[in-house]
Amino acid sequence: MKKKVVIPGTGFSAFSFAKKIDKKKYDIIIISPRNHFLFTPLLPSTTVGTIEFRSIIEPIRNLDNIVYHQAYCKNIDIKSKKIVCEDNDTKKIFEINYDYLVIAVGEVTNTFKIEGVKEYSFFLKELADARKIRTKVIDCFENASLPGLSEEEKRNMLRFVVCGGGPTGVEFAAEMHDFIEDDVKKKYKELEKYVEVVLIEARAGILATFDKKLREYTMKIFKRQKIKMMMKSFVFKVSDKKIFLMDGSELSYGLLVWVTGNTSTDFIKNSGLMLNKQGKLFTDNYFHVKKEEESYYEDIFAVGDCTVLISGEIPATAQVAQQEGFYLARFFNAGLKNYKPFKFRNLGMLAYIGDHKALADLPKFKGTGFKTFVFWRSAYLTKLVSLKNKILVVFDWTKTFLFGRDVSNF
Repeated sequence: MKKKVVIPGTGFSAFSFAKKIDKKKYDIIIISPRNHFLFTPLLPSTTVGTIEFRSIIEPIRNLDNIVYHQAYCKNIDIKSKKIVCEDNDTKKIFEINYDYLVIAVGEVTNTFKIEGVKEYSFFLKELADARKIRTKVIDCFENASLPGLSEEEKRNMLRFVVCGGGPTGVEFAAEMHDFIEDDVKKKYKELEKYVEVVLIEARAGILATFDKKLREYTMKIFKRQKIKMMMKSFVFKVSDKKIFLMDGSELSYGLLVWVTGNTSTDFIKNSGLMLNKQGKLFTDNYFHVKKEEESYYEDIFAVGDCTVLISGEIPATAQVAQQEGFYLARFFNAGLKNYKPFKFRNLGMLAYIGDHKALADLPKFKGTGFKTFVFWRSAYLTKLVSLKNKILVVFDWTKTFLFGRDVSNF
C-alpha cells in the first residue's frame, strides 16, 4: 500500500518536490490557499506590465497524479498524524491524515509591528499583491492628471516609495524607473517632472547579500537614474498618505511598497514544533524536523524558507528552496535511507537594476551591464517551469519592447 505524503505549500520547494517524487510509491496531497506555483524572481516585472500576471504561474492541478485542496493549514496533531485545515472560502474545518508530512509553507512579509504598515502598505509576495500595485500605480498617474491640482499635490501623488533595499525592492524600483522612462514620458508627458522613486533602507547600503563592487555599481546607476536612496533610515509609523521616520522627518507618498524581509507564517508559529529565534524550523541535513535536543521526527520534514539547517544557515532564496525540494524527492524515491545528506550548490545571484542593466554575482563571475541583462533574462527563461510560461514571457518581453506597457486599469 502506498504511503500518503501531505505537502502544505505551493512554492519552489513544494512544487519541486511534488514534481520529482515517484507517484508510483507515494500518494501526494497538496494543501495551500494558492492553487498555483508562482515564479517569484519575475514578480517585480508584473507590477508595471513588463510581464503579464499569468505568464509566470503554473496551476498546481497541472501536476499529474496529485490531490489538491485549496485551504489553509492551521495546525498539526502530531500524535494522531493529522493536519488540521480550513477551507479558503467556506471556512469549513477538516482534517487530513498523513504518513509523511513535508512542510513547505515559506514565509510572509515582516511588518516589524510598525504602526500602519499592514493597513496602508502594499506587499510583494503574491500575484494578487503585484496586481494591486499595478492598479495603484496607474491610479496615481490618472489621479495626478486631474485638473485643479497644485504642483505639490501632484508630486505627493507621484512619489513611489519602496521600503527595503534587498533584491525585490531594488528590482521593483528598477521596473518603476523603466516604466517612467519608456511609458510615462509618452503617455503622461505633463506628469514626468513630478514623478519620484524613493528607496528607503535601514542598512548603510542596498543588496546586502551581493558583492561590494556590485552594490556600489547599483547605487551609482540608481543615482544616475534619479532614484532617491535614503540609507540608514528607520520607519517609525505609516499613515494613509505619509511615512514618519525615526529622525523626525516625514515623507508624503502615492504608493508605498513594503519589502523589508520575511517572518514565519501563523501555521509555523502554531505548529508546536521546535523553532529558532527567527521562528524557523530546525532540520537535519535530510530535512527531518527537530524533535528534541538530539532527536528528529521520522515522519515530519520541512524545506524552503520556513527552515534552517542545524548544520548552518543558507540563504532563503528560490534556488535554495528548489534544490531542497528536488533533493527531498530523491531521498523519498530512495526509500528514505542510504542516501547522502543535502549539500547546497551555490549558483549565484542575479538582479535587474533598470535601463537594460543587470547584476550577476556568481561564484566564478561578477558581471554588470547590458550583457549581464541578456544573461539574466536567459537564465530566468530557462528556469521557468513549463514551455507555456517560456513562450508567454518571451511574447511579453517582445510586446513591451514593440508597443510599450499597457496602462489600462480593469
